[in-house]
Amino acid sequence: MSGYLTTHVLDTARGCPAQGLKIELFRLDGEARTHLKTLMTNADGRTDEQILPEAVFQTGVYELVFHAGDYLDASGVAPEAPRFLDVIPLRFGMSEHSHYHVPLLLSPFGYSTYRGS
Repeated sequence: MSGYLTTHVLDTARGCPAQGLKIELFRLDGEARTHLKTLMTNADGRTDEQILPEAVFQTGVYELVFHAGDYLDASGVAPEAPRFLDVIPLRFGMSEHSHYHVPLLLSPFGYSTYRGS
């Protein structure tokens, strides 16, 4: 079995999927940080394709960058200067060839994540 990476972003303040949130994927190798892909969430708060599909999956250290501030601005949350949550980087390791699901539960003043299924 080969691995792959997915996500799901839910707006817990509004009780709905976070549609239109930009996500970037980076691979980390020591001090090197390589941009691999940029995606947007769909109406279900997911990406239309796997973030890191089986064909290119490698174990290692990665970073998902969630552009929460832009999403919050677009969804009508009153702006702050500066916004409490703007860009949310999540660094994590993938050590086995399996499905890694890294969801984000988001509100204007907090977030959480976990390894999902």
